[in-house]
Amino acid sequence: MRHPQHHNNMKEILSTGTRPVIIAGPCVIESAELLDTVARRLVEINAHLGTDIIFKASFDKANRTSLHSFRGPGLEHGLQMLADVKQKHGLRILTDIHESWQAEAAGEVCDVLQIPAFLCRQTDLLVAAAKTGRTVNIKKAQFLSGRDMVYPVQKARESGAEVWLTERGNSFGYNNLVVDFRNIADMREIVPTVIMDCTHSVQRPSAGDGKTIGDRKFVPAMALAAKAFGATGYFFEVHPDPDRGLSDAANMLELDKLEDLITQLL
Repeated sequence: MRHPQHHNNMKEILSTGTRPVIIAGPCVIESAELLDTVARRLVEINAHLGTDIIFKASFDKANRTSLHSFRGPGLEHGLQMLADVKQKHGLRILTDIHESWQAEAAGEVCDVLQIPAFLCRQTDLLVAAAKTGRTVNIKKAQFLSGRDMVYPVQKARESGAEVWLTERGNSFGYNNLVVDFRNIADMREIVPTVIMDCTHSVQRPSAGDGKTIGDRKFVPAMALAAKAFGATGYFFEVHPDPDRGLSDAANMLELDKLEDLITQLL
C-alpha cells in the first residue's frame, strides 16, 4: 500500500503544469466487462496520482495481419460501448478511425480521434477527423521520419484541429521495429504534444505465423527512454490478462503494472 504522503507529493508535481498526457486501455473492445474492468482501474489510478488518463479502445482493428483475426464489435456497437464507459466512469475517450465516413460518428463520442500509423498520409481521413472539432492524434508511420510529420500535421491543422503526434517505431528490415528516439525531439519542433506509444513500439509485425508478436518486457524502458528525449505523453495498451487478449496480446502491459510505471514517469 502506498503512503498517503506519496499521493500528495504526486499531486503537487502534477499541479505545476508539467502533467503528461497518458492514454491507456485495451487494444480492441473485446467485451463490456473488459472495458469496465480497465476503466475502473484507470479511475483508481487517477485518484491516487492526480492524473487524467484518457481511455483508449478500438471498435475495429481494420489492419490485422490475418483475415481471420478478431477485429472488434464495429462502429455502431463499439461507439455505444465507449459512450457507456464515458458516462459511467467520467473518463475522456480516444479511439482510432480508418475511414473518413467514421469520423463524424466517432467524434460525437470521443474526445480524441486517432489516425493509425499506416494511414497518417491519408488526406481525406485527416481532414474528416479535423472537421469534427476533436483533438487529432496522428501516429507516425513506420516508414517516415519525425520531420516528415510536418505534412500530416499541416493537413489536420489547416482543417481546424489541435494535433498531437505519436512515435511508435520504424520498420527495421522485415518483421521488426526499432525506435529512433531523436524523432521525439524532431516532432516536438512541430507540435507541443508528442506521445510515446510504449506498447506498439515493442512489436515484431507479422512475425508470429500470421499475427504480430513482440515482447512487453521492454515497455517500461521504452517509456523511460522517451521521457529522457522529451516526450510529453505516453500510450499504453493494457489488459488484466494480456496473453488472453484478442489483439496485440504479446505487447499489451499487465493492467496491474500500470500504476507503478506511471509513478516512475511522474
